[in-house]
Amino acid sequence: MCGGLRQGRRAAAARTDVRCERMSESANPGGGSGRGESVLLSVVVPCYDEEAVVRETHRRLAAALEGAPGLAFEIVYVDDGSRDSTLDALRELQRADPRVRIVALSRRFGQEVAIAAGVEHAGGGVLAIIDADLQDPPELLLDMLERWRSGADAVHGVRTHREGETAFKRWTARAFYRLINRLSDVAIPLDTGYFRLLDRKVADALLAMPERDRFMRGMVAWTGFRQEPLSFRRAQRAGGATKYLLRDLARLALDGILSFSLAPLRLAIWMGFLSSGVAVAGIAYAIAVRLLTDTWIGGWSALFVAIMFFGGAQLVVIGILGEYVGRIYGESKRRPLYFVRERLGFPPPGGPPRSRFGRS
Repeated sequence: MCGGLRQGRRAAAARTDVRCERMSESANPGGGSGRGESVLLSVVVPCYDEEAVVRETHRRLAAALEGAPGLAFEIVYVDDGSRDSTLDALRELQRADPRVRIVALSRRFGQEVAIAAGVEHAGGGVLAIIDADLQDPPELLLDMLERWRSGADAVHGVRTHREGETAFKRWTARAFYRLINRLSDVAIPLDTGYFRLLDRKVADALLAMPERDRFMRGMVAWTGFRQEPLSFRRAQRAGGATKYLLRDLARLALDGILSFSLAPLRLAIWMGFLSSGVAVAGIAYAIAVRLLTDTWIGGWSALFVAIMFFGGAQLVVIGILGEYVGRIYGESKRRPLYFVRERLGFPPPGGPPRSRFGRS
């Protein structure tokens, strides 16, 4: 990821200047937060194999935002190494609509990284993040924008109902958010996803976080600022199939817990105490039996169970330590977070400086 996040913020600020020339001085009186009627909204849409739905996504996004008075917007689509014709569809949209920006990554880096790439390339004073599958209604972006105008620095969508999802997925999602809130020192809003709106200062705070194993929901909560919920009913996918397999969800949950909690390490300590306590109790029992009776503690079964118990406990502790050490190793390599294969719709080279959060 290299230490280019500060330069990434300067690049984002420069892009904002380039794209907001048409906006009036009154949009940001006195160099303030720029929450007047005129504002540039950047909508970040990560895409992976969304050929079946991306055109409808753009139609609904444009229709929802065009009706807002004094609102200029851009839509930053991030193609996360799609295997289908998603990128071709995005190129068609960009040729037809100059408000479309495209960031095509060199391969699939994952949704968290795709969102980070979109946030870095966005030039607006306020940003929105929404999935391409239309499970999150684009029409609610205007409601989020009103919350922002009223003073909120971040507005996150809270799912009150999740249509088209299995009972297992609903239960595991509910359990995960409650578990991580018990383990973490940071209160992470329950039943949220990527659907949210961020003030530029919150987006810049995200870009200042250089970690590779990203959990954006927790990262936004960690920044503080004024954050407000907006409840909504999540719809079924408008097309295509979900790209999140069970292993992907498990990895996301693991990233969230390990990124925002030391509880697994503390659990390893308590497991060590427990194992030691069991061993001491077993030794005391064996000595007591020998001193008070004429028999020895015997039996291969007890020995086998003891060895398996202590061996399993040690492997669990080593595995927990390995997860944390592996993340330290990944950070120490300081690789770029992503590589960009193609950019479309952005100002020509020679304008804003190139960011080094990712590389072309």
